[in-house]
Amino acid sequence: MEYKINGTVMQSLEIQLGQDEAIYTESGGMAWMTDGIDMKTSGKGGLGKAVGRMFSGESFFMTTYTCRAPQGMITFTPEAMGKILPLNLKAGHSMICQKDAFMCAQESVELAMHFRKKLGAGLFGGEGFILQKLTGPGLAFVEIVGEVMQMELAPGQRLKVDPGHIAMYEPTCDYDIQMIKGVMNWIGGGEGLFLATVTGPGKVWLQTMPLSNLARKLGPSLGATQKSGSKGLVKTAFDVLDTFS
Repeated sequence: MEYKINGTVMQSLEIQLGQDEAIYTESGGMAWMTDGIDMKTSGKGGLGKAVGRMFSGESFFMTTYTCRAPQGMITFTPEAMGKILPLNLKAGHSMICQKDAFMCAQESVELAMHFRKKLGAGLFGGEGFILQKLTGPGLAFVEIVGEVMQMELAPGQRLKVDPGHIAMYEPTCDYDIQMIKGVMNWIGGGEGLFLATVTGPGKVWLQTMPLSNLARKLGPSLGATQKSGSKGLVKTAFDVLDTFS
């Protein structure tokens, strides 16, 4: 299996499959493919895992694409503007991702629900109690909204982050939520009441534009679209492009 990531702002993932090689994705995740690739949709893993995937932001049904020709090509596209990240996971190696980050993976990769045990992290962590957990062996791909910054934390090193900007982290990292000190910081700081704290060792991936922030940014423009018709729609499109320029 070979792959190529094309584009910059709206990327696409092109995967070359050999005979009998397969890859699975959420329902509706495929953009285009060549002839000779079989498609099979199922609840992959049984009822319990399918329900868990739904809580983590994915579809109940998953679709597996298997190449029956000597060679085939299949392309996936993200749901929002941002980056596609490949994860080459070793056996037993996992990655914790934000909800709805999963794009596609080899059949040997397990996609499961990850439950935050700490009450504060679940209530105020920006993504709720439930995240996604990808476990190898195999190749998986995730989609991250906006640009991506990677940091590697030393043992005991802490990073404070506005909730929602954490796209992915290694399970060796400890994740918690802390309240911001100072009444004036609550009122005028613009960061809300809580910050996420990630403690090393391990790698963490940060996204520059959480989807919730993008929705708030586009809210006024979408309201204007309803009033002004096509002109408002054009303005909204340019606002989106300006956000990522």
